[in-house]
Amino acid sequence: MSDNDALHSAGSAPRVRKVRLADRLREAGGTASIAVFFVAIVIIFSLSTDVFLSSANALNVLRQAAPLLIVAAAMTFVITTGGIDLSVGSVLALVCALSAAMLQADIPWPVTIVAMLALGALIGAAQGFLIAYEGIPAFIVTLAGLSIFRGLALLITGGYSIPISPDTAFVFLGRGWALGVPVPAWIALGCLIVAFLIYGGTRFGRYVTGIGANAEAVRRAGVNVARMRLSVYAISGAAAALAGIILAGRLGSGSSNAGQGFELEVIAAVVLGGTSLFGGRGSILGTVLGALTVSVIANGLILLHMSPFLTPIVTGCIILIAIWLNFRLFRTAGSKT
Repeated sequence: MSDNDALHSAGSAPRVRKVRLADRLREAGGTASIAVFFVAIVIIFSLSTDVFLSSANALNVLRQAAPLLIVAAAMTFVITTGGIDLSVGSVLALVCALSAAMLQADIPWPVTIVAMLALGALIGAAQGFLIAYEGIPAFIVTLAGLSIFRGLALLITGGYSIPISPDTAFVFLGRGWALGVPVPAWIALGCLIVAFLIYGGTRFGRYVTGIGANAEAVRRAGVNVARMRLSVYAISGAAAALAGIILAGRLGSGSSNAGQGFELEVIAAVVLGGTSLFGGRGSILGTVLGALTVSVIANGLILLHMSPFLTPIVTGCIILIAIWLNFRLFRTAGSKT
C-alpha cells in the first residue's frame, strides 16, 4: 500500500464508523431537531410582534449574526476534535482594539486587516501548540487566553473606546451593503461555504472527525494528529480575528468590552447544532441553524421590549431546553438501532 493510500485509509477509517445507521440517525436527528426548534421560534416571535418578520429585521438579524456564524463554523472543527476554545471573545476584543489603534496611527486599512488576521491565526496556533504538543488541556490553555487577551485589550484602550473614522473603507466591512444584503452577511456566507466544503469533502475534515472519534487510531494510521489539532485552533483564532474586524467596522470603534460572553454564544450555537462536546460528530449545517437560533432569540426578545436584565436568563433557559430536547432525540435515535 502506498503512502497516499495509507493516509487516505487513515482518514476514511473513522468515517466507516460515521456511516453506521445509528450515527446517521444521530446526525440527521440533531440537525432536524434544531431546524424544527428554529422554525418554532420564528413562528412564535412572528405572532408576538409585527416587525419581526419584516425584510428589514431579517437583514438586521443576518448582519448581527455574521460574527457568530463565522466563529461558530470554526469552533465546529475545534469541538469535533474533542477540544474547546474559550478565548474567541477575548481575541475578538483584542483585534477590535488593535485595529482601531492601527487605523488611528494612519496605517492603511488593507495592512491592518491582513495584520489582524495573521495575529488571530498566530494566537490560535500558539494555543494549539500548547494543547497539541505540550499536552496541556484545551480548557486551561484557552481559559488563560481568555484572561490574557482581554487584559491586553484593556491595556491598549485604557478602558475607553478608540474611534474609527467613518471615511475609511474599513467600516465598509461592518456597515456596507452589496446587492441589497449587508456585507457582513456576504462574508459569513463565504466562510460557511468554505467550512462546509472542507468539513464534509476533504481529508482535513475527515481527519478532524476521526481525531475526535479515535485519535490513537488516526495517529497509528500515519496522520500527524498534533499538527491537525494545532491547525484547528489556528483556524479558530483567525475566525475570531475576522469577527473582530467586522464588529469594529460595524461599531466604528475599538473597545475592550467587545465580545463579552461571545465564547458562550459560540459554544451554545455549536452544541445546539448537534456537534458533540466529546468530539467525533459535528455538522456545519447544524451549527448555522444553532447560530441563527441564538441570534433570532436575542432579536425577538429585544422586539418584545423585554428587560435587558431578564434577557440573558430567558435566553439561557431557551437554549438549555433546546439542547435537552436535542440530547433526548440523540438518545432516542440511538436506542432504536
